[in-house]
Amino acid sequence: MSSYIEKAEEVTLPVIPLRATVAFPSLTLNFEPGDDDAVQAAKAAGEGNSFIFLPAYNETALEQTEGEPFPYYRVGTVARIKQMIRTPEGDMRIIAEGLVRAIVVRYRKNSTYTEADLICKHIQLRDNGGVRGEACIHEMLVALEKNASYLPANSEDMLNAARLFDDPGRLADFIASNVLVRNRDKQAVLECFDPFFRAETLLEILATESVVLREETKIRRRVNARMNRNQREYYLREQIKVIQEELGEGGEVEEFAARIAEAKLPAEVEAKLLKENERLAKTPFGSAESTVIANYLDVCLSIPWSKTTKDRIQFTAVQKVLDADHFGLEKVKERIVEYIAAKQMSPELRGQILCLVGPPGVGKTSVASSIARAMNRKYVRISLGGVRDEADIRGHRKTYIGAMPGRIMTALSQAGVRNPLILLDEIDKMSRDGHGDPTSAMLEVLDGEQNKSFRDHFVELPYDLSDCMFIATANSLENIPRPLLDRMEIIELSIYTKREKLEIAKAHLIPKQFKRHGLTKKQLKITDGAILEIIDAYTREAGVRNLERTIATLCRKAAKRLLADNCKQVKIDVKDLSEYLGNKKLLPELIDAEDEVGAVNGLAYTELGGTLLKVEVAVLDGTGKIETTGSLGDVMKESAQIAVSYVRSIAAEYGIPTDFYKTKDIHIHFPEGAVPKDGPSAGVTMVTALVSALTGRAVRREIAMTGEVSLRGNVLAIGGLKEKTMAAYSAGAKTVLIPHDNQRDIEDIDPMARENLQFIPCRKVSEVLSHALLPKKQEAKAAVKESVAPTTTYIPLTPNQPQGSVRFSETSN
Repeated sequence: MSSYIEKAEEVTLPVIPLRATVAFPSLTLNFEPGDDDAVQAAKAAGEGNSFIFLPAYNETALEQTEGEPFPYYRVGTVARIKQMIRTPEGDMRIIAEGLVRAIVVRYRKNSTYTEADLICKHIQLRDNGGVRGEACIHEMLVALEKNASYLPANSEDMLNAARLFDDPGRLADFIASNVLVRNRDKQAVLECFDPFFRAETLLEILATESVVLREETKIRRRVNARMNRNQREYYLREQIKVIQEELGEGGEVEEFAARIAEAKLPAEVEAKLLKENERLAKTPFGSAESTVIANYLDVCLSIPWSKTTKDRIQFTAVQKVLDADHFGLEKVKERIVEYIAAKQMSPELRGQILCLVGPPGVGKTSVASSIARAMNRKYVRISLGGVRDEADIRGHRKTYIGAMPGRIMTALSQAGVRNPLILLDEIDKMSRDGHGDPTSAMLEVLDGEQNKSFRDHFVELPYDLSDCMFIATANSLENIPRPLLDRMEIIELSIYTKREKLEIAKAHLIPKQFKRHGLTKKQLKITDGAILEIIDAYTREAGVRNLERTIATLCRKAAKRLLADNCKQVKIDVKDLSEYLGNKKLLPELIDAEDEVGAVNGLAYTELGGTLLKVEVAVLDGTGKIETTGSLGDVMKESAQIAVSYVRSIAAEYGIPTDFYKTKDIHIHFPEGAVPKDGPSAGVTMVTALVSALTGRAVRREIAMTGEVSLRGNVLAIGGLKEKTMAAYSAGAKTVLIPHDNQRDIEDIDPMARENLQFIPCRKVSEVLSHALLPKKQEAKAAVKESVAPTTTYIPLTPNQPQGSVRFSETSN
């Protein structure tokens, strides 16, 4: 009795050729049709009984016979389509189950797809081949296990699946489909209809592959043993490069190398960056270290190492730009023009380091921007207010997480050139804490001899800052350390006078607000009188910020009126201000209407400008106590003690009882008690008020005075004379007594004040008293009761008036 059961059947089925794989009976296959012909064949099968024929491409025949219409093997597998699905990309995917082997009688092409006449042939073993079948299964499993040692890690799962087969023919198909690599070997197994012959053919192929795999393994081990470290790294880098290219990643190393070559770097910088780029090439892609190195290279290459702008060195052109942008500020303009003139004579002149000192709102920041525009330099601003960490200036070490360069290098990157104008704004507002002292880090930046090789902690490369022009701004010099102050050229910006504010408003502020609010000169006219009234009655400041805000308010209200009333022009004069701005917020400071005893017009300097500050003295019966009121500082209290001591030394000369310091209580008061006051320059004012109160002689009301007094009666120099004299002029004074040594400052006084005031320089307090005190026969109030304090006409602070700190000081700041 035969051990075979043979079946054969002739059929005609649609053909779907397979590339890179071979279909076997009893195994499921997942594939995509290769072309439109195959898609149409699949559709035809789906509309019929779902049977298709799956032959494999015969690559050898395709290469040898060009133009072959059907380059397929003559033996394939008949399969049934289980599922056809559409992928998100719109392609068709077919899941089919192999049924039986078939021999092609003829291929032919119909109107839409290829079909084949087939003889389906199936040979099945009785009792799975009996003993011979078991022997074949055993041999195939042994051969499979032998080859499994060279297969991937998931081969154990395949071995377990293979052990479940009890039919040698089906086991041979399973092993051929999953283990054999070459399609021609798979096809050789497929073409074996006899299961025993199929098993023997598979065993021959597995034996051959086992030898090949074993030899490949030996060769690979010998090669790896001989490969040195550099070769292995090169091999791995090449593999990584290919993988990165496939994934669309990588390319950083080549990009950085190209940027380094194009950047025209100094030799030391170029060598350092090339070394870092080599390190980047060796580090694994996506690792923390590669990220740090890539960030470092990117930051260093964004710094302008060689790019510069050409300075405008025609000082006349620079002068025109500065004059067009700012009114006043003559010292600053003159200093910049001098630098440009020197640069024109000597092009190698290095950048300058200036410090603009002045109260808020006087134009320190804006004039720096104007200087940059005038010199044709890039402008970048560094705000130093509140900086308390040295790393803000010098940067962090790049090994720290989140490290970044300091503000100096960041500013250069923003400017894009190596010679910008760098504004160090609010340099007096830096502080220190446990992270270091940023002012110490600024010493190297602002030293013309040291900043040629400035090193940022992050960049770790020397950078030449000597071509940069540094301009620092500050409101006060008190908080700037002396070593840092010594590295800068100080230029003081004084408070704007009323005349300067008027010109600034007409030339700059009003046109700026007109443009911002869409107004023209024909639509809105603000008279000079209205501007002066705004300055006096609605704003009191050192600069012009509040003045600009007030002008903006007028523009908004005028725009509303133009639209609401449908008028063509709005004119604002002094009488109209109350309608637009409300009642006056400030009342003017005026001298008294009459000559008073014990009341003197002093002059003070505040952060808002000069001010008239009266000194009142009352002499009362008592035991010699001296009391000072008015929120006085220690220096002013000491000045009061000096004044009392000096008056005791000249008591006999002025007819004052020599024991007044025993029998009289003296009360010295400075009005506006809520405003802190300090400084020595009220000394002559207190001496004059004391002598007036003790002698009963009135003080000339049109006289104002300022000056520090010594125990010897000398009148010492003071600061802020420009602002003080402007306050005296505005208050209605006619004469100002000043220290003799301050005559050098008269040229700096506002021309309006200089023309309308008489200045009397005094060396001694006796000169001050001779000019200030009236003789007894001309006194307006000869009889003064000592037990009653003298009165004075004084206008108190309004709620809206700024409560600035008054300071009688040696300097204007």
